[in-house]
Amino acid sequence: MAQTDQDDRDDRDGRDGPQARRGGGESTTTVIVAALANLGIALAKAVAGVLSGSSAMLSEAAHSVADTVTEVLLLTALKRSERPADEEHPLGYGPERYIWALLAAVATFVGGAVFSLYDGVHTLVAGEQPGDPLVAYLVLAVAFLLEGFSLRTGLRQARGEAARLAVPFRRWFRRTADTAVKAVVMEDSAALVGLLLAAGGLLGGQLTGSGVWDGLASLCIGALLLYVAWVLGRSNAELLIGRPLPPAARELIRRELLALDDIEDVLELVTLVQGPREALVAAKVDLRDGASAARIEWTCEQAEQRLRAALPLVGRVYLDPTPGRARRGPHGSAPPP
Repeated sequence: MAQTDQDDRDDRDGRDGPQARRGGGESTTTVIVAALANLGIALAKAVAGVLSGSSAMLSEAAHSVADTVTEVLLLTALKRSERPADEEHPLGYGPERYIWALLAAVATFVGGAVFSLYDGVHTLVAGEQPGDPLVAYLVLAVAFLLEGFSLRTGLRQARGEAARLAVPFRRWFRRTADTAVKAVVMEDSAALVGLLLAAGGLLGGQLTGSGVWDGLASLCIGALLLYVAWVLGRSNAELLIGRPLPPAARELIRRELLALDDIEDVLELVTLVQGPREALVAAKVDLRDGASAARIEWTCEQAEQRLRAALPLVGRVYLDPTPGRARRGPHGSAPPP
């Protein structure tokens, strides 16, 4: 079994180096930009919704409030997950980010989607008296610019990560373990679509004098937020349950292990994503017959070094020397020498 000192690991795989720190800092900056934008937008939308009497604007205000709460939870996730491993949590605090990110998805559902759906149904049933939409149009225009800037920040980081890993952006976005950036990009994209829907509801009410258009816009905003909350909740739930590295990465790990002279077979391979830039590898390996204890130790050390060189995100490697199937006894254990 191979497990090196934490400080030596960090020096070798670069997780505490400039690139890793830059990645964590970029995620924090992306979330802070989104939080500040959403807080100002939420206040402006609420005032515009009251003055214009638009339910879609009030739904958008609830949307921005939910997004602000989401960003605060994501910031909490980023900070708490960066704590180093200790005696109580020997594998570190990386997975804690997914707990807070899951709560952020719940906040989007409760604070945004439920309110928007309720407000839309209430408007369609009870009706509303359209007010002066001028202020609402101005707020929507400013909000569109701010949300666009926030989305640009998130997309720039997301595309940079995809380019660094040399994978198509869509595949990276679908499978990324950095759910904080994924949440910012999805919520800002939904915000821009929601602003267009709110503008459409205002325009429809202005042209027809009916509040039906506004109610329909509010329902569409609620459905949009429901979808975003579901996607983010599912992504974080998968990572909390335990998601392995992609098949290509697992195959690379298997090849690197078999490339060592003293490893004849990889009997079992388990990988576990613990964070955006950290993964655990555990494997049962069949070692060549007659290898000495010193040889086995050196082989395990070499395997660990090769895996970290091939996949820098590998943080922990555990190897279990296990007899091959042909050499096992009738009850699954190797016969005594």
